[in-house]
Amino acid sequence: MQRTDLDPESCYRAVKSRDRRFDGVFYTCVATTGIYCRPSCPARTPGFANVTFRPTAAACQAAGFRACKRCLPDATPGSPDWDVAADVAGRTMRLIADGLVDREGVEGLAARVGYTPRHLGRLLTHELGAGPLALARARRAQTARILIETTDMSFADVAFAAGFSSVRQFNETVREVYAVSPTELRGRRRRPTIADGSVVMRLPVRTPYAGRDLLDFLALRAVPGVEVVDGDTYARTLALPHGPGTIRLTLPDVPVGGTTEFVRAELALTDLRDTSAAVERARRLLDADCDPVAVADAFAGDKVLGRLVRRTPGLRVPGHVDGNEIAVRAVLGQQVSVAGARTVAARLTQQHGTEIQTTVPGLTHLFPSMESIAGIDPEDLPMPRSRGRALTGLCRALAEKVVVLDRGDDRDAVRAGLLDLPGIGPWTADYIAMRALGHPDVFLATDLGTRDALRRLGAPPDLDSQAWRPWRSYAQTYLWHSLSQPQGDN
Repeated sequence: MQRTDLDPESCYRAVKSRDRRFDGVFYTCVATTGIYCRPSCPARTPGFANVTFRPTAAACQAAGFRACKRCLPDATPGSPDWDVAADVAGRTMRLIADGLVDREGVEGLAARVGYTPRHLGRLLTHELGAGPLALARARRAQTARILIETTDMSFADVAFAAGFSSVRQFNETVREVYAVSPTELRGRRRRPTIADGSVVMRLPVRTPYAGRDLLDFLALRAVPGVEVVDGDTYARTLALPHGPGTIRLTLPDVPVGGTTEFVRAELALTDLRDTSAAVERARRLLDADCDPVAVADAFAGDKVLGRLVRRTPGLRVPGHVDGNEIAVRAVLGQQVSVAGARTVAARLTQQHGTEIQTTVPGLTHLFPSMESIAGIDPEDLPMPRSRGRALTGLCRALAEKVVVLDRGDDRDAVRAGLLDLPGIGPWTADYIAMRALGHPDVFLATDLGTRDALRRLGAPPDLDSQAWRPWRSYAQTYLWHSLSQPQGDN
């Protein structure tokens, strides 16, 4: 279902069946009540003549509708269409979610995607039903509601953490969007979830969700000092726009679909203005906007992948909180084992990362900045000289923003820019596209793990992956995951 062409009859069928797969893909505006809902809202289904459908919460708000208090339509995963299409609207939404409008205004947002502010406004209004300011305002309102209902933060702190420029603007927006005051919103909460100065939030993800398998992937690659995995929890340091922070994520393992599950996120931030940025980067890491049902349906009859998907439903493509960091780690991983790359990353961190104080045992450093690595003599790096030159050249390009990996640029252009750098080949560029840019359709045909997985599954090594479009990154992840399973189970 496309954002630009929401078919009313198809949308209405989804609403009548309360189909949770469409939560976050579109919203239902009810003329008789003046509210907007998620498709799966449990309230009585209104008549077809009384509803319209819009692609974003911001479009609903701009049309004068307020959020349903029963289904909380903004508490949904984002639309998976944005990652598939990778168009200007999707790229812009990712930058807005990261708080770019709050930091640099609409002019800064427009410059990042290569348009004038006026043209970007027209494009977004056509595609998403609202301009950049309205989209950013909807994101602020959502963040504010979560903080109001789940923390003991003062309303002034909530306002600035959510990205509002004043408490007055915060009050007016909450009243307009939710038809209640901040005080009334707080009165509805079930329990406070703030402890030791940390803000605790719940991040929605579609089910099924193979959280344990994502956690295993991260644990195998965790860089000491930067990342820690303990039980069902993943924690790491964050370099955010206004200062360092940490995040601790408790990953659920939900093998059965049909509902929205939540990942518990505990944030400790130097500056509350970084709340939105920290949450968005966590969502990237979790692949929170994935539609696992669509992925499973695409692979259901496939001779190679079908049984893998049935055995592990809801497997996610591991994302990352920092595109620059994953690019460095991709180069470190060239032609070495995962353990070897992790060891070198740990040495770089200890020697060139910034030491910070945290409340999480084991988290001691920020990953080194691109400027610091770019200034290292390649001969001093614990790797072949040619790879050292490739690493410092990459970091120089990232530091000077010759290449930008924040999901705001066109993916093909980013890939071309990476391939122009010495020592960066197709495997490295594609690995970065998959994990840093969130590209859902990447397949690493030359990867040794891919070839080994195909061999174990009885598939030809030169298998044509075109049949797996547009979800080849998920096919790649299932193949890698199969290597951790006993061969007889594949």
